[in-house]
Amino acid sequence: MTSREATSVIGLVSGSHVVNHAYLLLFAPAFPLLSADLDVSLAALGVALGVVNVVVTVFQLPLGYVSDNYSHGAVLVGSLAVGTVGCALAAVAPDYWWLLGAAAVMGLGVAGHHPAHYPLISAATPDGFRSRAYSAHGFAGALGLALPFAVVPASVAVGGGWRLAFGAIAALGAVYTLVAVAAVRRLPESVTRAGALANDGAMDRLPAETRRERLRRVIGRVRGYGRTLLAAPLVLLLAALWFVNSVAAWGVRAYAATLLEGSYGLAPEPASLVASAMLVVGAVVLLGGGYVADKIGPMPMLFVGYGSLVVLATLVSSALLPVAAAVGVVLLLAATIDISRPARSTLTDLASERKDVGKNFAVITLGVSAGGAVAPPAFGYVIDAANTGVAFLVVAAVAALALALSVAVGRLAGQ
Repeated sequence: MTSREATSVIGLVSGSHVVNHAYLLLFAPAFPLLSADLDVSLAALGVALGVVNVVVTVFQLPLGYVSDNYSHGAVLVGSLAVGTVGCALAAVAPDYWWLLGAAAVMGLGVAGHHPAHYPLISAATPDGFRSRAYSAHGFAGALGLALPFAVVPASVAVGGGWRLAFGAIAALGAVYTLVAVAAVRRLPESVTRAGALANDGAMDRLPAETRRERLRRVIGRVRGYGRTLLAAPLVLLLAALWFVNSVAAWGVRAYAATLLEGSYGLAPEPASLVASAMLVVGAVVLLGGGYVADKIGPMPMLFVGYGSLVVLATLVSSALLPVAAAVGVVLLLAATIDISRPARSTLTDLASERKDVGKNFAVITLGVSAGGAVAPPAFGYVIDAANTGVAFLVVAAVAALALALSVAVGRLAGQ
C-alpha cells in the first residue's frame, strides 16, 4: 500500500465520518425548534435521538459481519446512502412519529460507518502511523458532530428554520455518497475487501452449496467468533469503556447548549454556536491526541481525559460560574473526551486479530451506540425532572467510572 493510497483511504473515511456524525447529532441543536413545532417535550426529543442509536446498536454486528466477509467499501457507500435518505425524511417530517421513523432510517445508515471505516484504516496504514490515522478520522467525526450546531443557527438566521438545515445536511450527504462511490472504485481489493480475503476468500468465491450448508457454515463462523471474543476479555472491557465514555459524551454533546441556556441564561443561538465551537475544539485536541498517543502510548491519554472531565463537569454543573467562565469550561468539555479517542481506537486495534478487526470494532461500536441510545432520553428526563446542573453532575460521575475502567484496561493490557 503506497502512502498516497493510504492518504486517499484516510480522506475517504474521514469525509464519511463528517457526514455520518452530522446525522448522529442532527436533532440536538434543533431541540427548541422541534419542541415548539411538533409540540413535544425535551425528553421525547431525547427519545428520538436515542432511536438513532438504538438502531445503530442493533445493526452494528450484522454490518460488521457483512463488512468483514463481503466488502468494507460497499458497507461504507451503503451507509452513506441510507443515512442520507433518513436525513431527507427528517427534513420533511410533519409530526413527531414521522421524525421517529426518519431517526430509525438514519440509524440504519449510520450503523455501517464504523464497521467499514476501521477495517479500511487498519488495512491501509502501517502500525507506526495508525494512531495518527485514527486521530484524523476522529477529527473529521468531531467536525461532523459540530456541523448541525452551526447549520441550524445559520438556517434560522436566514429564515429557513430546522427544515432547511436538515435539508442542507442531507444534500451534503447525497453529494458525498457520489464522491465515495467513485473513490471506492479506485481502491485496490486488498483494502476494500481486506477482511474477506483474510477470512480465506469472500462468500461469493466459495463453491456452490446448499442453503442448509451455507446456514451451517454461517452459524459456525458466528460461534467461532463468539469463542474468540470470550477468549479476548480486553475487547469486552474496552467495549464497556466505550459504552461509559459514550454516555458521558452524549450528555455533553446533546445538552451543553441546554446547560448554557438553562443554567447560565444564554439565548439559544449563541448557546448552539458555543456548543459547535466546543466540538471543533475537541476535534483539534483529538488530532494532537493521536500524535501524542503514538509517542507515549495510549494509557496516559485516558487518564488525563477522564480526570479532566470529572473536574470540569463538576464545576460547570454548579451554575455558580460567571457566564464567561462557564462558556470557557464548556468549550473544553468535548476535548476531555476526544483527547483519548485515538488511544481507545489503537488499544482496540492492538487487541484484535486481522480477521476480526471489523467485527471487534462493531462490538466496540455497540458500546458507543448503546451509550447513545441510553444517554439522550435519560439526560433529557433528568433535565425535565430536575435541572441541567444535576445532569452534568451525572456526567462527572460517569467520567469517574470511565477513569476506573481505564485503570482496569491498563492492567489487562499490561500498560
